[in-house]
Amino acid sequence: MSVVVQVLIQILLVIALSRLVGSAFRLIKQPLVIGEIVAGIMLGPSLLGLVAPELASTLFPAATIPYLGVLSQIGLIFFMFLIGLELDPKYLRGQLQRAVLVSHTSILLPFILGSALALLLYPQLSSQGVSFTAFALFLGSAMSITAFPVLGRILTENNLQKTRLGTLALTCAAVDDVTAWCLLAVAIAVTRTNSFVSALPTIGLALLYIGFMFTGGRWLLDRLADRYRLSGRLNQATLALTYMGVVVSALVTEQIGIHLIFGAFLMGAVMPRESGLIRDLAQKTEDFVLTFLLPIFFAYSGLRTQIGLIDRPYLWFLCGLVLLVAIAGKFIGTFVAARYSGLPNRDAAALGWLMNTRGLTELIVLNIGLSLGVISPLLFTMLVIMALVTTFMTSPLLEATYAKRQMRQDIAESEPDLAEAEGEPYRLLVPIANPETQTGLLSLALALAGTGRSAYVQPLHLLQLEEDYTVESTPLEATQQLRDFQRQLRQQIQQLPGRQQIHPIVRLATDVGREAVRIAEFSQANLILMGWHRSGFHDNRLGGRVGQILSQARTDVAIFIDRPPERLQRLLVPYATSRHDDLALELALRLLLHGGDRQLTVLRVGRPDGASVELSNEMQALLESLPPSLLERVRTPVVFSDDPLGTILAATADADLTIAGASRHWGIERQTLGYYTDALSTDCRSSLLITRRYTRTAQHLPLFSSRAEVHV
Repeated sequence: MSVVVQVLIQILLVIALSRLVGSAFRLIKQPLVIGEIVAGIMLGPSLLGLVAPELASTLFPAATIPYLGVLSQIGLIFFMFLIGLELDPKYLRGQLQRAVLVSHTSILLPFILGSALALLLYPQLSSQGVSFTAFALFLGSAMSITAFPVLGRILTENNLQKTRLGTLALTCAAVDDVTAWCLLAVAIAVTRTNSFVSALPTIGLALLYIGFMFTGGRWLLDRLADRYRLSGRLNQATLALTYMGVVVSALVTEQIGIHLIFGAFLMGAVMPRESGLIRDLAQKTEDFVLTFLLPIFFAYSGLRTQIGLIDRPYLWFLCGLVLLVAIAGKFIGTFVAARYSGLPNRDAAALGWLMNTRGLTELIVLNIGLSLGVISPLLFTMLVIMALVTTFMTSPLLEATYAKRQMRQDIAESEPDLAEAEGEPYRLLVPIANPETQTGLLSLALALAGTGRSAYVQPLHLLQLEEDYTVESTPLEATQQLRDFQRQLRQQIQQLPGRQQIHPIVRLATDVGREAVRIAEFSQANLILMGWHRSGFHDNRLGGRVGQILSQARTDVAIFIDRPPERLQRLLVPYATSRHDDLALELALRLLLHGGDRQLTVLRVGRPDGASVELSNEMQALLESLPPSLLERVRTPVVFSDDPLGTILAATADADLTIAGASRHWGIERQTLGYYTDALSTDCRSSLLITRRYTRTAQHLPLFSSRAEVHV
């Protein structure tokens, strides 16, 4: 078998296992990258080589490993370019003074402790020919790292990226990243020259090159950005020139004596902040790097990780000591600095756990150290374990320290303040996908809200977050989509009456349905109002994400099917004495209350051989409490028919909006999942609002003294 065929088989195996294990780790709320690192270790001597050594040597013969090493280095170069590309200057604004104090303290203390630990580890775990200065510098740098990309992912998955804690953590991590890479560059220079004095020319050349890139290099890249602006797209020539620049910059820093990755990172950092150019570059680069090249890097690292080398209790003690120093140094340094800068204990502790995130960035540093011979394979394995443990523990410790209730409170505080001086406002949460095609949905929400200041409409747009883990874990394409949607939504809102009552929420989510339910809960929405969609299963409009929200939301839900003409003057409520029909009647009365000339027909359909359908005691009491001017616009006829659904469908011809409870009586019970599930929504001749009651207390007519109990 040729070497090329062997390498291709290896790549196939690596990518498949990385996706499988990464997906499993996502199920336990861990970043995808941790699963991919574990997958790489599984393919190495720590697992596959231990349980099936012959198979391991067949799949990964020694002759093919250098080829994987080359591919992994190419992956690292372009990943570091992405990191520099997405290092947004906004993270270095705002809380910069506090962030500099916290991040530098969180680097200084673990660096000092790591250097002190080097006194113990150097005689036992260093490689031959490495000076103590180089060893201590490298170990201190490895202890000081915070993984900006993985930290961003954790914040995004907890929806904390826009809270006070989240923005401070991102700013600290950005400052930490820049400082730590500089320290690492010094450590590499000292390692290659074997003394600090001999490394000074290398450090000087590196500073000169950085200065050139931020002046002459940026000027050249501005010309490249001009080409993009003229064409309006990223053509192949511009992309080729950019990639050539990445490789040239990497080669320059390698020749200077630091490392290839610094040149690639620098190239990304000095790229003009032209949003379109940055977005297109990231879009064309990310997918291939993250799904193809980086898993090869993880496998290459895993093949060099030998947990079996830690084969004595004393070595496990040293491994535990490395882990303790790494965690304690980062946490204590961050906590003390955060408390000194005025953060409360809870926020300071949460920030300490977040800054302990190491992940992929640490793995990059460790591979550099092993390649340079500054650390031995045994110490490399200990530090890989440390990187995995410190990253794995971040999410559970963050949740334990910064409880879900506090997370939700901080998220809610980051949204517009909707509190009113006179009691709680009436809130409608309106998930929308496209404001241009769902104008009718927003208009209905405003009609339900009324014109007073005591009700609010919150359009909600959630963009599905993919599994990428670059900076802030938010692909630039997704960020641009959010901005475009916000702009489009603002333009649409300006055309609507009552726009002062509209407070949009636009954000990313890993599970759109679950996130909508969570937002409804912490914002205390009285009603979730959604548009219909086809789920792809029997064309059932109450399936998919709509069905997920219907099943899980702990508040009342209504689904709107809009049909022209878009009027709300003649309202029809089919009534069959269910709690969902009670909600339909409440919402109809709310529309009646806010529309001076609207008419409401509450149509009760009974069978000829049975009793007529009566209003529930609660709804009867509610109608009796209406003022006469409102009551005179309500009709409550009774019709006897063997075909209740057919009778209702005929009546919809004379209505603008039919409001029906989600019950089997009207052929719209979601659990049926068959043809009849969509009978009313398919054949209704007017616009249709399907209601599903959750709450036990009627809460949609706060202006009336009667707040009847609704028994579920």
